[in-house]
Amino acid sequence: MAARRIIAALCAMSVAFASLTQPVFAQNKGSGPSLIRDAEIESLIRLYTKPIFQAAGLNPESVHVYLINDPRINAFVAGGQRIFINTGLLSQAKTPNEVIGVLAHETGHIAGGHLARMQNEIASKSNIAIIGMLVGAAAVAGGAVAGNGEVAQAGGGIMMGSQGLTQRLVLSYARALEASADQAAIKFLTATGQSGKGMLNLFQKLSQQSMISLRDISPYVMTHPMPVDRIHNLEIAVKGSKYYDTPDKPEIMLRHQLMQAKLVGFMQPTQTVFQHYPISDNSLSARYARAIAMFRSGDTRNAVMVIDTLIRDLPSDPYFLELKGQALLEGGQPAQAVAPLRQTIKMLPNSGLIRIMLAQALLGTENKANAEAALTELKLARKTEDDTPSVYQFMAMAYGQMGDIPRADLATAEAAFYRGDKKLAEEKAKVAMATFKRGSPDWLRANDILNFVNRSDE
Repeated sequence: MAARRIIAALCAMSVAFASLTQPVFAQNKGSGPSLIRDAEIESLIRLYTKPIFQAAGLNPESVHVYLINDPRINAFVAGGQRIFINTGLLSQAKTPNEVIGVLAHETGHIAGGHLARMQNEIASKSNIAIIGMLVGAAAVAGGAVAGNGEVAQAGGGIMMGSQGLTQRLVLSYARALEASADQAAIKFLTATGQSGKGMLNLFQKLSQQSMISLRDISPYVMTHPMPVDRIHNLEIAVKGSKYYDTPDKPEIMLRHQLMQAKLVGFMQPTQTVFQHYPISDNSLSARYARAIAMFRSGDTRNAVMVIDTLIRDLPSDPYFLELKGQALLEGGQPAQAVAPLRQTIKMLPNSGLIRIMLAQALLGTENKANAEAALTELKLARKTEDDTPSVYQFMAMAYGQMGDIPRADLATAEAAFYRGDKKLAEEKAKVAMATFKRGSPDWLRANDILNFVNRSDE
């Protein structure tokens, strides 16, 4: 039905993406959109969202935010308490407050149960279209039998009209939900002592762009209708807040700039990075972007030299140490990468992603003692990254280096399972089960994998 297609766009009920296995800043090399994992960016997003979620009465641990590799501005709620945001929103937002405003708006959709309400609305309005289609079809058939072309033509008009009415009704409902999410966002921002200016500025810009050209319209506007009256009402409410002129804190602004530099450094060609952040720019964010571009292009030596200046100038930032470890690891120096990554873990003991990278560096030394240390790191990482395939992939390598082949097979089965490779998961789980004592914890884990694989095939 046409109405269903429109609402699929409005609500962004689903998105095509591929899950990644790399534990550090990573992106899918395929043609479709993908999820990106990065400890620094995820930490910043949690900093933005935690007070907003709490103000909305939501458990911050129950709401998950995912980053999509897409240069366009967009954010949406899908699959319950899940917020998806494009890298384009992060890289184009002029201030942290703009990002926070969008996240507050999306939180309004979650707190208001808008996805479920929209699904119910679609179901109820679809009945109108169905009835109209049946009546129209009957008129077309009757007119054809009677040889009355006017009746048949009128029947076609009824069919088209019923679909148009359904679309208008659902679009009207969607606009009401957007206005409701706006008001909820203002409430959450006020409760946390933050301004809605960033949200207003971004929405005004997107609204103006949509009126100028539909060709380059942001997908955020397509999924979040922005009529003039909505923007006007939002402006009145935002400017009425006592926090309207509250600026972003300098330390948050710096983290925002570093995040944007990281996105440019990792996602743009080296030449583009140096054009955006020329050598004459000695700011932390400029050096950060250039260092990333250097090691990505194979110049590990100069990249590390620049990173060392960042660590010297801002020793409290753990992500400079993380980057040094990553540059050395990807530059073929895993043994040298261990020390900065261990320093990072001391500063960020709960970061599963960084523990995975440390384990990768330890395994790269091909030392049995380091393999045991890597396994310890991976078991700790599993507490927060239990469904990340690379945890089990590196566990398999660790067990292999330690000579524990049965557990290496089991870990390989788990990695394959989380990657969606059911054939390999089943094969390795069977091999592992044959070597473990029946009923033992490892045997039960292998058996669980087999059961899940077989159940998913039903």
